[in-house]
Amino acid sequence: MTEHPQKIVALVDGSVYSASVCDHAAWISQRTGAPVELIHVLGRREAADTHDRSGAIRLGARTELLNQLAELDAQRARLISHRGRAILEDARAILDRDGVHEITTRLRHGDIVETVAEVEKDARVILIGKRGEAADFARGHLGSNLERIVRASHKPVFVASRAFKPISKVLVAYDGGASAMKAVDHIARSPLFQGLSVHVVTVGHATPEAVKGLDDARAMLKAAGIAAETSILPGQPETALGKLVDEAQFDMLVMGAYGHSRIRSLIIGSTTTAMIRSCKVPVVLIRQDAGAAAGSVNQTLTPTRR
Repeated sequence: MTEHPQKIVALVDGSVYSASVCDHAAWISQRTGAPVELIHVLGRREAADTHDRSGAIRLGARTELLNQLAELDAQRARLISHRGRAILEDARAILDRDGVHEITTRLRHGDIVETVAEVEKDARVILIGKRGEAADFARGHLGSNLERIVRASHKPVFVASRAFKPISKVLVAYDGGASAMKAVDHIARSPLFQGLSVHVVTVGHATPEAVKGLDDARAMLKAAGIAAETSILPGQPETALGKLVDEAQFDMLVMGAYGHSRIRSLIIGSTTTAMIRSCKVPVVLIRQDAGAAAGSVNQTLTPTRR
């Protein structure tokens, strides 16, 4: 049976983060040879408003007003659809400029998480901006759909920073949990990370288990041709990792979306939002079951062998 090529699914909403989502999608596409699918979702709140606002007025005037309201609703629905198509056209233009040749676009209605659930079986990664359309008005908040998508998606979720810059230095947060091991396995199997500088770090105490875990991670990456450095940092993950990203000028952070140590709180609790909010670089979140829907981890971010 012929395999379907695994797509890079990029969610664009017209916010200031959309251009960065497209640039990061192009970077992944160029390194993996994967096609890109651009998706813009018209939420249910953007659907035509059919509420009767006419009130208790006389029949003739009420009928005329209802007709006018219906026409306004229809115009509003058309304008929203036109805007969605314009967002997709602008996103396609960015990918064209960045040298991506296989691009598809899709305008969807409904809930964004339901849309991701429908398309992710053919996806190798889901890209979303750190913040949404209200980014300039809510700089202290993450996009309302981000954590919902991370919790629901079985594929890696790439959280784009506000602006794209070339990626050459990658930090991997490793806590020895199943999702952290999956993240290292994912890096080892994916051509996306070949040739990049990779540093695997554990936050906590230098216990024999922590040292062995890092040794295992380094060995797995070495077998894949990636010479990774490892280290153990004291402190709390959300502060220690953020500080290391800034001071050592890492370009991307990769971590398991769920773990068994303090790093678990980086995606489950409020410290997740603190970490991603403070981190000025893109963050790749990998679930323990990432790739399960497609059968194996090497079907995520790894190009189909022909």
